[in-house]
Amino acid sequence: MTNVSHSNVVQIGKKTEFGFGTQIRKSPYFDATIRWGATAFSVYNHMYIPREFGDPTQNFWNLVNTAILCDVAAERQVEITGPDAAIFMQNLTPRDLSGMAVGQCKYILITNADGGILNDPILLRLAENHFWISLADSDILLWAQGVAINSGLDVTIREPDVSPLQLQGPQSGEIMRALFGDSILDMRYFWLRELELDGIPLVISRTGWSSELGYELYLQDSSLGVELWETIMAAGLPFGLKPGHTSAIRRIEGGMLSYHADADIDTNPYELGLDRLVMPDMEAEFIGKAALQRIRENGVNRKQVGLRIEGAPLGGPNTFFWPLSHEGETVGNVTSAVYSPRLEQNIALAMVSVEHSQLGTELRVQTSSGPANAIVVEKPFFDPKKTRAVSA
Repeated sequence: MTNVSHSNVVQIGKKTEFGFGTQIRKSPYFDATIRWGATAFSVYNHMYIPREFGDPTQNFWNLVNTAILCDVAAERQVEITGPDAAIFMQNLTPRDLSGMAVGQCKYILITNADGGILNDPILLRLAENHFWISLADSDILLWAQGVAINSGLDVTIREPDVSPLQLQGPQSGEIMRALFGDSILDMRYFWLRELELDGIPLVISRTGWSSELGYELYLQDSSLGVELWETIMAAGLPFGLKPGHTSAIRRIEGGMLSYHADADIDTNPYELGLDRLVMPDMEAEFIGKAALQRIRENGVNRKQVGLRIEGAPLGGPNTFFWPLSHEGETVGNVTSAVYSPRLEQNIALAMVSVEHSQLGTELRVQTSSGPANAIVVEKPFFDPKKTRAVSA
């Protein structure tokens, strides 16, 4: 989902107000999150998103030891419906969707004509010709509507009244059982169900941006946001549930991308090692097909790697791209960095020249606290097979 490391808070007297104007939308859970201790927000997909509920390290431990509830309504949905919805959806992504079943979710990339990544969302298939694209931070609604204009395909593209929450952590299954009964535990990883909770209409998926066991609850009536939040918190308190925010520590441990940080329009899937999400030889056409075929054949000049950075623990995530050098020559930059209290080391994702991407390569990084040594290491840094997320 996001690696936002800044907040925008306006202090007025003794009262704290979060204010950019009406052009920044509030989620259905906004008031509830403030009551439950949100102290700072950022903006994601033109919407407020909570970024602090106290100490980020404690938020990490809450996530990996018990469970946290996160307002991720900023993961806006682009809904694709109509007789040609499946054909149109395949046009947007290089991942082969021909075997995607109704009720299934997939992690996909949306690429432009040059093979650049425009978004890395989760795709949900609710019916044969009904899809939701659950977005990272970019305006794919506008992109999809623009693509549709001259496509000759019969589709309707809109943003529905859908606002997700993330319930993540090892106790999330037990909390879901308390809310929905034993049958919810049969849900497979990256599948979804349409359910109601005390009359609240939901789509629930076994997904999340944490690399932990988790669920996303897609509310389909924004007027019931506070009610849904409070219902989940009440059910979860006996299991140690805390309000929280997406953890930069855990997502970097898991090697999960943050759009605009680790990937953008000038990044292609092969640079990120996401070859599995690109099927350039499939029969279906998609935007960027020729470019991605060419990139595959010619190879890439840079590559994403994991780094271990020496020195004192970082005080927080990086707020700009730290330059990387080798023997005085700039060879790339750090895109996401953080101190992992579990691993007791500074870890980072970085984009470097292919010549300097081999494991064990020693580099120099210019951090906000000064220069430090770094070494290229395996990523993900923890639980690389995602056993914690897959196992209920």
